[in-house]
Amino acid sequence: MVHLIWLVPALPLVGFTLLWFFGKRIGEPLAGWLGTAVVALSFLTTLVVFAGLWNEPDHTFQVNYFTWIPAGDFHVDIGFLLDPLSMAMIMFITGIGALIHLYSIGYMHGDSRFPRFFTYLNLFVFSMLMLVLGDNMVLTFLGWEGVGACSYLLISFWFEKEANASAGKKAFVTNRVGDWGFMVAMFMAFFTFGSLNWTTITSQAPGLAQTTATFIAVMLLIGAVGKSAQLPLFIWLPDAMAGPTPVSALIHAATMVTAGVYLLVRANPVLAASADWVPWLIAIIGAATLFIAATIAVAQTDIKKVLAYSTVSQLGYMFLAVGSGGYSAAIFHMITHAFFKATLFLGSGSVIHGMHDEQDMRRMGALRKVMPLTAFAFIIGWLAIAGVPPFSGFWSKDDILSFALHKSPILYVVGLIGALLTAFYMSRQVFMVFFGNARWGESGDAELAALEAHQTGAGDAADTAAAGSHAAGADDLGDATAADADAGSVAVATEHHGEHVTPHESPWLMTLPILVLAFFAAVAGVLNLPFSESTEFLNRWLEPVVGANQAVVDESTLQLIVELTISTIFALTGIALAYAVYMKRKVDHRKIELPFLYNGWYIDHGVTVFMGGPGRKLFDLVALFDRVVIDGAVNGVGRLSRGGAARLRTVQNGYVRWYALMIGLGAVLIVAFILTQVSFS
Repeated sequence: MVHLIWLVPALPLVGFTLLWFFGKRIGEPLAGWLGTAVVALSFLTTLVVFAGLWNEPDHTFQVNYFTWIPAGDFHVDIGFLLDPLSMAMIMFITGIGALIHLYSIGYMHGDSRFPRFFTYLNLFVFSMLMLVLGDNMVLTFLGWEGVGACSYLLISFWFEKEANASAGKKAFVTNRVGDWGFMVAMFMAFFTFGSLNWTTITSQAPGLAQTTATFIAVMLLIGAVGKSAQLPLFIWLPDAMAGPTPVSALIHAATMVTAGVYLLVRANPVLAASADWVPWLIAIIGAATLFIAATIAVAQTDIKKVLAYSTVSQLGYMFLAVGSGGYSAAIFHMITHAFFKATLFLGSGSVIHGMHDEQDMRRMGALRKVMPLTAFAFIIGWLAIAGVPPFSGFWSKDDILSFALHKSPILYVVGLIGALLTAFYMSRQVFMVFFGNARWGESGDAELAALEAHQTGAGDAADTAAAGSHAAGADDLGDATAADADAGSVAVATEHHGEHVTPHESPWLMTLPILVLAFFAAVAGVLNLPFSESTEFLNRWLEPVVGANQAVVDESTLQLIVELTISTIFALTGIALAYAVYMKRKVDHRKIELPFLYNGWYIDHGVTVFMGGPGRKLFDLVALFDRVVIDGAVNGVGRLSRGGAARLRTVQNGYVRWYALMIGLGAVLIVAFILTQVSFS
């Protein structure tokens, strides 16, 4: 059964090919069903392969199909490495990918480029599968670049808006920085090992010179920082929310952004052989990213921007785990994050759909009354990411914190503060969107009354309720507008004052995937419960890949209980603070939603100013150096050769007497030289 692994990436590739050539003819909705079917079949094939992998030694299977690039000592095969790590990845790539495809059929309904959207989605799934299944760095890099290209195509899918097109270009360019690091790591790996095969690299890495291992590890880290949106290259991911919401869920929550974490975990023997400061660097980058992104999320008003910065923060936790030696904890959180963040993103898309493309949380509120299924799933995702037991995020985040505490108490404290902030800003989002006063009409209660009256025919009662509750709704809206003005944002809350909006629940094609994902967001923690070795299923599953280099954390039962209690207290404290601020209004939220945070610590602004000023001049100097010095040297050699040849060509005039004269002259010179070397003494 394990030999069917080739079908897993082949099915999305077939779907992409069919949709590319026949998508317009197939049209909506059949193009969407075709794209969904091939990914669903890929998931079913993955389950069959997973069953077959149990019988393989160390749960590892490697197969080569043919040679792709033969070039002397350098050759690259098309082959797959199926081991516990890649198996775990393809399980949630295909499973969550299939659900997001199904969701997209409803979400993209009526879009003029409906078939093209599913063409890109299928290509993305194929590229992501090649990234994690490739048995060598080149094949991994092929998938790495493939998901980058698909990211550009999907982020800028609605390219008619300049902001969307710019967001796609920004993601593409920023990721090229990380790609440079990955490429340099490949060059050095081939120079060192004579091969780019992952099995060869990981098996020979323990014998590497520390300097060499450090160089390769740092280059891989640069690649991972770019793809997984860590400081300072995280600036592309929040803008990537310009794409359709299914794109945000699939690429920027569940799969693509985790590629950097996968790369570091795959190369864990190289990290282990590197200098001691490399894991520290990874952990510090992760800790700084999770804290800064969490503070930024506190002040955002766009429902998807909050989740975008949340994704950056959660990826920081994964980097913290890798740097602390908790490779299995990083993968554990990657899996749980895929479930609860996909739930939240698809839930936000359902809200946007039900609110007629509204994304500003200041115009929402009380939506649980008209979107009960979406609210139910979103709340489960909220409790999971906030770290409330027994939901999945509680177990995976606490696993990371245990390794962080083993590494450094400071890293542990930063992780706890990040957990508190996560609970706070996610609770803020839930309270603003699903609770409190409705702000999606002239007033919250009035809009609900109008809806009920319309359904029962009691129009006069609705008008009376609207008139009576207008003042409360206006006051609430005014507070939000003032806060946004202080935050440096546009005071948009009054633009649609009086505009009638009737939110509604999304169709089953959208709500069903959200509910399925919410279920797994609630229960996925059972994959790696910390009570005993028998309940740490994921740890034992990943042991053949990471066991030799994973940090050993010995904790007593009492210490474990204390850590679980502390993390629970921090999560509940964050929720309580958000409740006090946004539901009870005991604290002015404008004191928290600072302009500094709303503008993302001005990091993006600083990069933009630098790139448009000194950076532009620096790159102009680099281009001038390349044109004058590099190209000048090459072209100068060419001109010198051509000029010398032109002068020498005059000697070859075609006259025999001239050649005879030159031969005679040459003979005289040779005799003269010999005479000068002869001693007559």
